[in-house]
Amino acid sequence: MKLDPFYLIVDSADWIDRLVPVGVKLVQLRMKNMPEHRLRDDIRRARATCAAHGCQLIVNDYWQIAIEEACDFVHLGQEDLAEADIAAIRAAGLKLGLSTHDEAELDTALAAKPDYIALGPVWPTILKKMKWAPQGVEKLRDWKTRIAPIPLVAIGGLNPDRLQAVFENGADSAAVVTDITLNADPETRTCEWIARTTRWR
Repeated sequence: MKLDPFYLIVDSADWIDRLVPVGVKLVQLRMKNMPEHRLRDDIRRARATCAAHGCQLIVNDYWQIAIEEACDFVHLGQEDLAEADIAAIRAAGLKLGLSTHDEAELDTALAAKPDYIALGPVWPTILKKMKWAPQGVEKLRDWKTRIAPIPLVAIGGLNPDRLQAVFENGADSAAVVTDITLNADPETRTCEWIARTTRWR
C-alpha cells in the first residue's frame, strides 16, 4: 500500500471541508471527547467531502462508528488498540494504521499486522503532552528497516523545512497538525505542504 506523502490530521469536518478541496489526498479525522451524534455527523460529512475530492479519509479511534458509517480506514493509538476488536475491523474490510512510540509498542503494532505504522514524536510537539522524548530522524531509519515493506508515517513537530530529513530517513508519509491548523493562512500553508511533498508522491 502507498500512502500520500502529505498526511493531514484535523479535529473536525469543518477543517476537512476547508482544506481537502485545495488538494489534500490523505486526511485523518481525530476528534476527542465528542458526543456520538457529533462524531457521526462529522464522519459522514468528512466521508462525503473526501469522496468528492479523491481524498483518503482515516478515522481516529472510533472504529465501531467507522464500520457502521461504511468508512474504509481507521487509526488506533496503543490504548485503543488494546480494546479494539481487530477481527471485526478486518472483517468489515477496513485498513488499519497504528501509533508507536517505543520498542514494546512496535512489537504490539506489528502483531496486529497493520497497513501502516506511525512513529512519533520525531521532534518536540505542542499538540499534546508526551511521556516520550523526541525520537529523532535516526529512529525513523531504524523503524523502517524493521517494518518494511509496511509504510511508515512520521509525526510530531514536522514542518516543510524538515521534510527532506524525514523522507531521507525512511518515512513514507509526513503527518502534520498544528503547523497548518495554527497557521494564519491554513489554505496557503496546506498548498505549500502539497508542493513540498511532490517529489515523494
